Amino acid sequence: LHILKSGYAPCTVAEGEILAYLDLTSVMSAMNDLQTELEELDSDIADAAKETAIREAQGEAEAILSIQTATAEGIRRLNEVAPGSSVVALKGFEALEKLADGKATKIIIPSELQGLAGLATSVKELIVDEKQDK
Repeated sequence: LHILKSGYAPCTVAEGEILAYLDLTSVMSAMNDLQTELEELDSDIADAAKETAIREAQGEAEAILSIQTATAEGIRRLNEVAPGSSVVALKGFEALEKLADGKATKIIIPSELQGLAGLATSVKELIVDEKQDK
């Protein structure tokens, strides 16, 4: 039996089997090369994901540091002008307003504000009592 090899030249069955084996070997080699390339790409993707996570964490750390630095600067400036107790009390009420927005589960009231809160409650009771007396 004769079969055709590339270029249409006739060859024997044994030669055809050798050519088919060589073609299969070439295909297997190409597949192995592709597998190696895929593994390298997977490694590159993993490295890129790791680098992305590191950069995101560094960005978040820088943002936190920036916020803390600004807060510290604000506190330093407040201390420079030595605010009076009325300013501190007003800021305390502003903080209480934020706490009372319904999202807080616990409220901690500084001792200075407890006295003011007691005073506010007393004033409210006096006003309510006066209305009831009329």
